[in-house]
Amino acid sequence: MDLVVHPVALKLKHTFETAHSKRDVQYSLLVELRADGFSGYGEATMNTYFGITIEAINDDLELARTKLKAYSWGSPEELHQQLSELPFSNNFALCALDEAAYDLYGKQHSLHTYQYLETTLDSIPMSDYTIGIDTIDLMVEKMRAMPWPIYKIKLGTVHDIEIIKALRKHTESIFRVDANCGWEVDQAIHNSKELANLGVEFIEQPLDPENWDGMKALKNKSVLPLIADESCQVEGDVDSCYGYFHGINIKLTKCGGITPARRMINNARALDMSVMAGCMNESSVGISAVAQLLPQLDYADMDGILLITNDPAAGVKLEHGKAIFSSVFGNGVTLKPEDSF
Repeated sequence: MDLVVHPVALKLKHTFETAHSKRDVQYSLLVELRADGFSGYGEATMNTYFGITIEAINDDLELARTKLKAYSWGSPEELHQQLSELPFSNNFALCALDEAAYDLYGKQHSLHTYQYLETTLDSIPMSDYTIGIDTIDLMVEKMRAMPWPIYKIKLGTVHDIEIIKALRKHTESIFRVDANCGWEVDQAIHNSKELANLGVEFIEQPLDPENWDGMKALKNKSVLPLIADESCQVEGDVDSCYGYFHGINIKLTKCGGITPARRMINNARALDMSVMAGCMNESSVGISAVAQLLPQLDYADMDGILLITNDPAAGVKLEHGKAIFSSVFGNGVTLKPEDSF
């Protein structure tokens, strides 16, 4: 199995701002696994909040090259287990390799990945569309420019309730809010009451991930469900979040790919917690991998492909919140010619 790495600079349609970061370009590595005339694709994005650099991801990918060259196919899960034994500095490269393995395996065996996972598309949640932090007028403008059934609103400012009230004047769509660790306990309790009256479905990561005592107090008093994001990065975090959050948001890049994400879903279900899968500012490569888990989810946040202007691939699409799956097997990904992006 051969490894090919494609660096890309994903250009964002708007400056993307959260409570802890701001960017106009998302740097990413597309990973290609080649075997028997087929190619499978995965993606790993740079992330300043977690200190993940392109150089670190690339170094980890190089650690895997020799093992991949000698690998004889078993299953994506078996490959993930073998790659997990390597001394990676983080899970981002592992995620990209795992996504590519599922894509490749599905193409070789004429299976869509969701079929390999023994699920169907009979009932899948719609994805939200994210409105990043900006002036209130520009946030309203962004929302009105993209009519959508569900919006995820980035908060963490001194004007949060004012923002939601302003946006609510222009739509009856469902709102979700993501404070990205930007609130304190009393503020979050107060905001939950205000937001519940403004058509907000849930609050994502309201407090600093280290503030477990605060989360316990907040969970007891919040009017709205609370979803863990920064507090739930890897498999072991699911158990840690039980009793502090009502649900978890799984990011493939953070947990290490589809293989551990499936185990996280099963664990959360056993604990009677709701499950969401999210994304970074990713291309169709990463988003198409996330989409394979849709039949197992309660909520989806996979709008990364809508936030960029130079998607280097084709795969799962989003139309007014609904995922439209490609006829291509695996994760459904095809890479565009490099000179097109």
